[in-house]
Amino acid sequence: MSHSQTAKQIVEAVGGTDNINSVFHCITRLRFDLKDNSKVNSNALKSIDKVMGINISGDQFQVIVGNDVPKVFDSLVEQYPALQNSEKTTSKEDSTPSSSKKKNVISSIFDVISGVFAPILPAIAGAGLLKGLIALLVSLGWMSAGTDTYRIISAIGDGVFYFLPILLAVSAARKFGANPYVAVAVGASLLYPDMGALLSSGNGVSFIGIPVTAVSYASSVIPILLSIWLMSYVEKYVDRYMPSSLKLLFVPLITLLVVVPITLILIGPLGTFIGDGLSGVINWLIAKGGIFAGILIGGTMSLLVMTGMHYALVPVIISNLAKFGVDKFLPITYIANMGQAGATFGVFFRAKDKKLKSLALSTGLTALMGVTEPAIYGVNITYKKPFLAGLIGSAAGGAIALGFGANAYVLAGNGGIPGLPALIGPTFVYSLLSMAVAFIVAVIVSYILGIKENGVHPAEQEVVPSAPVESDSIATSTPVTLASEQIMSPMNGQAIALQEVNDPTFADEMMGKGIAFVPSEGILASPVTGTVLNVFKTKHAMVIRSEHGAEILIHVGINTVKLRGEFFEAHVKTGDQVNTGDLLLTFELDKIAEQYDITTAMVVTNTNDYQQIEPIQKGNIQINQPVLQLNL
Repeated sequence: MSHSQTAKQIVEAVGGTDNINSVFHCITRLRFDLKDNSKVNSNALKSIDKVMGINISGDQFQVIVGNDVPKVFDSLVEQYPALQNSEKTTSKEDSTPSSSKKKNVISSIFDVISGVFAPILPAIAGAGLLKGLIALLVSLGWMSAGTDTYRIISAIGDGVFYFLPILLAVSAARKFGANPYVAVAVGASLLYPDMGALLSSGNGVSFIGIPVTAVSYASSVIPILLSIWLMSYVEKYVDRYMPSSLKLLFVPLITLLVVVPITLILIGPLGTFIGDGLSGVINWLIAKGGIFAGILIGGTMSLLVMTGMHYALVPVIISNLAKFGVDKFLPITYIANMGQAGATFGVFFRAKDKKLKSLALSTGLTALMGVTEPAIYGVNITYKKPFLAGLIGSAAGGAIALGFGANAYVLAGNGGIPGLPALIGPTFVYSLLSMAVAFIVAVIVSYILGIKENGVHPAEQEVVPSAPVESDSIATSTPVTLASEQIMSPMNGQAIALQEVNDPTFADEMMGKGIAFVPSEGILASPVTGTVLNVFKTKHAMVIRSEHGAEILIHVGINTVKLRGEFFEAHVKTGDQVNTGDLLLTFELDKIAEQYDITTAMVVTNTNDYQQIEPIQKGNIQINQPVLQLNL
């Protein structure tokens, strides 16, 4: 499936462009701000080939895509240019009921911080990694500090962090719905050299007689976030009452004259106090908790990453690096990634299914590179026990990291092998040791715990014969002479290509060629005149042999074997003779669709007996309309 098709399907599944306020992406996720999350078709989203999972964090609806997310995002904004600015506004008439958007204060704070930091992560990641590489080159003696080359490269790495308030101003303005260019002017005024010199002079500073507290805004986070939050209200208030002919000049003028002084007098010192207090509390817990803090933080870090709450810790990490030159929290993010990577490798060593082994290996390697979502959502969460193994490994690694005092020295923006330069320093060995322990423990625990392959315990796994086998539960029939024939639609709905089924057993034609359907009602009819060879005990699938010899498997839904027959009612039994259009099965479509992908596959299990098997039509389809042509 192309990236443009994926993007289109995602937009349709989240409720269309009319339901999207804004969208951006991070390393592996599309992050939507939707008007109404209840309009999302979760089953449709999960069935899209490149979608690994979904997650809701605060008001943010996240679609996990993996490594292809930049390409999918580019295709999305190419098809829907209005979404590119992420500035769509909602009138009161269009807004959703408050109940659909209600969330607590803590959730709102996490949502804001994650929404502001995610778009600027590429800049932070690139600059941070460069700073780590410089430190590595100097420690190896391959570059001398103080040379022109060193200073130029250092400026590239340090510039982003020194002017971080300006980057945050742009991102925060988009989040709060303010003018991003006026927000840049606010940030620039705080970092203006003469402003810095004035505040650091040691002399008393005042604005129209009101004292101004001396605060350094370089590399700060909380003050600019609070400042742009205030600006969003001031700007909207002034814009509401300003005549249209004067808005261009006077809305930004008044906004700047109000926001910047209030920031210097009140918000800046308050934000600095909040930031210092938050950093102090977390650092105190880490310092006093030692090994136990490492177990707790390491064992829960992957949960924070899944919800996006880890972004709330970025201000603390930046503050620690700016003030102390080191941070003890950042190594835990590396350790958590190694734990999830190790758990996935445990699946690779334990699994018997070749496709699962391949998936575990590829996503495990990606996790080692610092991108864990494919491993978490593609393997570990799916099979549950590996995710627990990853948490256990991370807890063990966290205990060692905080027990020995492992530090990070720059913010690299990547918690995997490429980001190792950020950890280079006196405690580098301890960081490597804790990461290795997290990985190895997770591999061992994941291997010991094992998995239920295909999400079903082996004893419960569905066995679909490639051709009917005579047994007590499978009807026998008189041998027939094969002939070319047409197969009719067994249901009403949409006919789609078999390759679109979100199950490799069918999509890769392992069971044979055929076609698939997205049913519009819970009725399954016979596609041929013939004999019912097998009605599965779970009633979600059956095999029919036509009077001309075609052996047809019809499988309602994906993984619906887990329902154990609930919501299904069979109207035929093994050995019954049926005519085309006869009722075979009824099922409660809505209830099944709440839990499972309802896409229904129909395949010819004796495909090798035919020269050609081709779909006749796709799209809207009704029972008894021809859908497959079988030619000898």
